[in-house]
Amino acid sequence: MKSYEYYLFDADGTLIDTTELIYQCFSNTLKTYAKRRIDRQEVIRNIGLPLRRQLECYLGTLSEDEAKRISSYHMEYQLGIYTNFLKPFPGIIDALRNLKSAGKRLAVVTSRMPDSLELYLRHTRLLEFFDALVTPASTSKHKPNPEPALKALELLEGAPEKALMVGDATFDIECGARAGADTAFVAWSHHPLASLTVSPTYILHSPSELHKKIKNAEKE
Repeated sequence: MKSYEYYLFDADGTLIDTTELIYQCFSNTLKTYAKRRIDRQEVIRNIGLPLRRQLECYLGTLSEDEAKRISSYHMEYQLGIYTNFLKPFPGIIDALRNLKSAGKRLAVVTSRMPDSLELYLRHTRLLEFFDALVTPASTSKHKPNPEPALKALELLEGAPEKALMVGDATFDIECGARAGADTAFVAWSHHPLASLTVSPTYILHSPSELHKKIKNAEKE
């Protein structure tokens, strides 16, 4: 891996392990609004999409009022249970600390809304490492569109050719690639490599591997 000046990280499934939290929340929401059970793999496939798009995958097209009401119910439940499930992936803190000590600029590029993102990053002690946060509230278009990655680079005052987008879903890899950045797919989450529609520049199998590659790149 070469050295980069700017690092853009997805949040859910990349920095923080939220899979069980997300599954529990959708299980509760669909039990309430659709009277059905949901398969864990259904949920995993759609992690990375904005919440409304995820809800519409299971409930069909929603009106503005329906989307607002169901999203509010969903997030209220999530905020009541997140401390039972939320944790950073092992090795992530070391990787981020190494980047910051090397003078790199970091951003989160996520489909999670700003209130819960900041709360969860603070809870997992990751917030301090980031210079910018890009959420669906930051842009009019969302992953896999390149606009979120380009917005992050604008905030970091960086160029795509000096940036690496790191994520666990095809939405992340496509977003970064379409923005002109190199990309790294993280295989420590639940999305299989076969699910990608765009080939990443790198494949990383653990946060510790990311940490080692970053350290080695900075020595070259």
